Amino acid sequence: MSDPASVPPAVVLDVWCELQCPDCRSALGDLRALRERYGDRLELRLRHFPLEKHKHAFAGAQAAEEALEQGKGWAYVEAVLGRVEELDRAGEPFLVEIAGELGLDAEEFDTALIDGRHILIVDADQAEGKAIGVTGTPTYVIGGERLDGGKSQEGLRERIEEIADRLLAGTA
Repeated sequence: MSDPASVPPAVVLDVWCELQCPDCRSALGDLRALRERYGDRLELRLRHFPLEKHKHAFAGAQAAEEALEQGKGWAYVEAVLGRVEELDRAGEPFLVEIAGELGLDAEEFDTALIDGRHILIVDADQAEGKAIGVTGTPTYVIGGERLDGGKSQEGLRERIEEIADRLLAGTA
């Protein structure tokens, strides 16, 4: 049995995303590859940056927080992003529908979207994103370095891997 104190801390990758963003959907392959490569050594942390041009993005961010609270955050994010066109058309009812499809408490999702219990988290993420220079999604922050994928994602995964490898080597 290993001593938990001897396990190096995971490197954190903040993923500034919004659920109505086709570019964030395109980034899912990179995020899956990073999860596969690093496992528990890389913590992917969902950060919300709803863009004004997407009218359901703020509700999507709140729904993602409810999914995190119910234990299936990333599964929910991937499910919604995989069908982003349906979110464009159907809006909030679609967010609740996806929750039900994943076996989450859909009634609680509906209530959370009405009562706004996750608004402060979304607002805080968006404010922090603006403060550090996030302008579009996806944007990544790892090791204090901001990598903008809003214009192009080309080469970003490789850059994230370089930084993660360097940070992980420093914790061993």
